[in-house]
Amino acid sequence: MPQPDLLLIEDDEAIAELIVWHFAREGFSVRQTPDGEQALVLVEERVPDIVLLDWMIESLPGIEVCRRLRRNPKSANVPIIMLTARGEEEDRIRGLETGADDYVTKPFSPRELVARVSAVLRRLRPALAGEMLTYADIELDSVAHKVVRNSQIVAMGPTEFRLLRHFMEHPGRVFSRGQLLDSVWGQDSDIELRTVDVHIRRLRKAINLPGTTDIIRTVRSAGYALDSGKSV
Repeated sequence: MPQPDLLLIEDDEAIAELIVWHFAREGFSVRQTPDGEQALVLVEERVPDIVLLDWMIESLPGIEVCRRLRRNPKSANVPIIMLTARGEEEDRIRGLETGADDYVTKPFSPRELVARVSAVLRRLRPALAGEMLTYADIELDSVAHKVVRNSQIVAMGPTEFRLLRHFMEHPGRVFSRGQLLDSVWGQDSDIELRTVDVHIRRLRKAINLPGTTDIIRTVRSAGYALDSGKSV
């Protein structure tokens, strides 16, 4: 698998070091700058495979860097994930409308960030991403169609496998029953919403081995999320 080239634009030194360490450990080639103007220069020198962009950085706001990257034909199609302490819906929508492909709100788990980046690469740069997903103590091999938790092979049906893979590609994100139906069963499916609850129960029964925690979080009146409850 080619080594993905990641450009990190983050002016908090401690957070930047943490992110660089985790991505380097996962086989990424990482360039890092705290400066928005310098980031644009780095992109001109070598277009990255993906950009992690903080909202509040030096010289240029992250939102303006995102806008300029999208205007540049060289980087117009490069995936961009925004890192932000701004949790308000209006700010998230503004980032997405400017051209970001995804966003991660601080504080975040570095392992979840790696999973989120890998999910975007699988969707937009499939040749750069592997077929193995990891989250907490769970490993999912899409090629071998195998799930392992705490070194134990987990048996589950094909629908539960697809559900788990969808959750592991978007850790921490809450999905409504309707969104899960569209993503896992397909938009043309005539499956009833309550069927999702049945398969969630089956997934929980399969994945929650003795001595492990329930990582499928039920969000009242909203849906479900993959959530270990740990962050840094």
